Amino acid sequence: MTEYSTDVRRIRGIGEKRAEALNRLGIHTLLDLVSWFPMRYEDRSVVTPIGETADGESACICAIAATAPVLQRIPGRMEIVKVQAVDETGRVDISFFHQPFVKNQIRKGETYRFYGKISQRGGRRMMANPVFEAADEARGETTGRIVPVYRLTAGLTQKTMMQSIRQGLDMLTLPDALPAPIRGELPDAETAYEEIHFPVSMEQLRAARKRFAFEELFLLCCAMGQRKAEAGEGIVFPRADFAPFYASLPYTPTGAQQRAVSEAAADLVSGRRMNRLLQGDVGSGKTLVAAALIWQCARGGMVSAFMAPTEILARQHLHTMREFLTPFGLRCELLTGSTPAEERRRIHEALERREIDLLVGTHALLGIEIPGLALAVTDEQHRFGVTQRAVFTKGGEAIPPHVLVMSATPIPRTLSLVIYGDLEVSRLDEMPPGRQKVDTFCVNSAYHRRLLAFIRKLCGEGRQVFVVCPKVEDDADPAEEDGEGAGLLSAVEYARRLSGELPELRIACIHGRMKAKEKNEVMEQMAAGSIQVLVATTVIEVGMDVPNAALILIENAERYGLSQLHQLRGRVGRGKHKSYCVLVTDHKSEETRARMEIMCKSGDGFAIAEEDLRLRGPGDFFGQRQHGLPALHVADLGTDTQTLLEAKAAADELLREDPLLQTAPLVRERVNLLLEKAGGTLN
Repeated sequence: MTEYSTDVRRIRGIGEKRAEALNRLGIHTLLDLVSWFPMRYEDRSVVTPIGETADGESACICAIAATAPVLQRIPGRMEIVKVQAVDETGRVDISFFHQPFVKNQIRKGETYRFYGKISQRGGRRMMANPVFEAADEARGETTGRIVPVYRLTAGLTQKTMMQSIRQGLDMLTLPDALPAPIRGELPDAETAYEEIHFPVSMEQLRAARKRFAFEELFLLCCAMGQRKAEAGEGIVFPRADFAPFYASLPYTPTGAQQRAVSEAAADLVSGRRMNRLLQGDVGSGKTLVAAALIWQCARGGMVSAFMAPTEILARQHLHTMREFLTPFGLRCELLTGSTPAEERRRIHEALERREIDLLVGTHALLGIEIPGLALAVTDEQHRFGVTQRAVFTKGGEAIPPHVLVMSATPIPRTLSLVIYGDLEVSRLDEMPPGRQKVDTFCVNSAYHRRLLAFIRKLCGEGRQVFVVCPKVEDDADPAEEDGEGAGLLSAVEYARRLSGELPELRIACIHGRMKAKEKNEVMEQMAAGSIQVLVATTVIEVGMDVPNAALILIENAERYGLSQLHQLRGRVGRGKHKSYCVLVTDHKSEETRARMEIMCKSGDGFAIAEEDLRLRGPGDFFGQRQHGLPALHVADLGTDTQTLLEAKAAADELLREDPLLQTAPLVRERVNLLLEKAGGTLN
């Protein structure tokens, strides 16, 4: 048996140059090679009569070479081999460009299978540069079968990749990572690898794909389950009666808030380290839940830290936390990148003397030791890298602090099972009383003048407005901004134009290319009401709490996912004033229409996230590098919902019976390999 860790250079037929090309794709071992699954397939198993082929569609035909191939040379331009092929239903003119050798490979009167795209002109069918082979066997190498299509790099062709994988499969006897009781009716590893690369039928291909999707998700769930089980010892908090805290509030917390507090508080008294996600829509009251836990922490004489992704958001949290906690005599301080050196020294000295109960800050909290740190709260946690969050939650004590991560980005349930598989999850699915419903409308750019009038009216009433554009500047490199910049509005130009159209209003612009200090100044001016209209990129997606803002206008709305549109919409409706969201798009596709309709009808972030997943697939909710998950090569979280639930149930059952995976050494080995590829950590 050949070990799957064998270097690809030891595979017969793979020389140094091909190995280097494979390495560029991340293929280093035999397992990497046979796990390099096709990105798509071409079904060349069905032979279509020439007379039934359609213009613009690829087809596999079986036909006789009716003429001898003719080589034509166009001086200084190209060489073309032409041949005419016929069957009982019709005729096709076939041309091979820059392939003079084909003249000697096709013989008049012989039967061949040709696969390529059909084009029709003047009633004649044509095919350019098809793949072909003699039709003496029902199933050839490149026709008469389902053919895999791989992602390649320089130095590799589809043929050489197929040959390399064939050699790898022939020399490898793979141990099956899925124990038979867990695998059930799914094909074993050897069969599945063969069928996913060289399928005999679409039915067998689907079975192989399901097996590998299940395997990927099962191993990932095992890894996440182990991480959850390894949470370790936690600092024990005194059991708290939250009645005094709730009584200090000017309103009654929602049932969802009280439930989330109870769930987290139970973690804090359990003796095990809390590792919990608090997920709630914009305005659902996550900060109150965090404040209640910080209050519980301080009652036991311990310290909390609260990290936010931007300075303006950190300042807002400090203000809110002081409102919640100062009545109980708790001391709250702020530490950010702009904190003066003298103030920084004062804060560090106060921390040493344990005179601070809560330290709120930005990335400035990373790496500093906080004596007595028992609770680490991170807001919009996906905005921080995996390593940054790990450093923040180390603290300065022998026992690491309890962890609460908060996110206002609703994640579909199936996706959260993977992204947050090592966290306990609390959901705030109720909105506090008084939270404004934001009326949402979708219009095209022809409404521009009416929108200007609406902006003028709202600002005249003392309200403020956000305008969001997908691009920074008109001369920006499209690849740098969105990948395709044609037809996109830029924030800088839009602000300039708006200043000319509404000269009586105070208009400003903010975007990601500005220095942090400049951005903070603009955000503070907007929060203070000095700016009436703020034109921005998605830099305002988090960190902007302006209760006076009553309108957000989102240009090129088709460019954003539903979840991101919902996040942007959350910038308004935060105060007592009636608020509006206007989505502007000139796209008329059915998909765009459906997505905009969802936004106009629903204000439920979780329902919107589910629709986003259904319509667009998992995409990149947070960004691979941020959430720390290894890439899924086969499983699709948008369509493999049932497979994920089955894999999760199987992983949970195995870990319940065998937390260390001692009875499943191959599973343990593959889980360790998965963790290694993810940089030693998931989340």
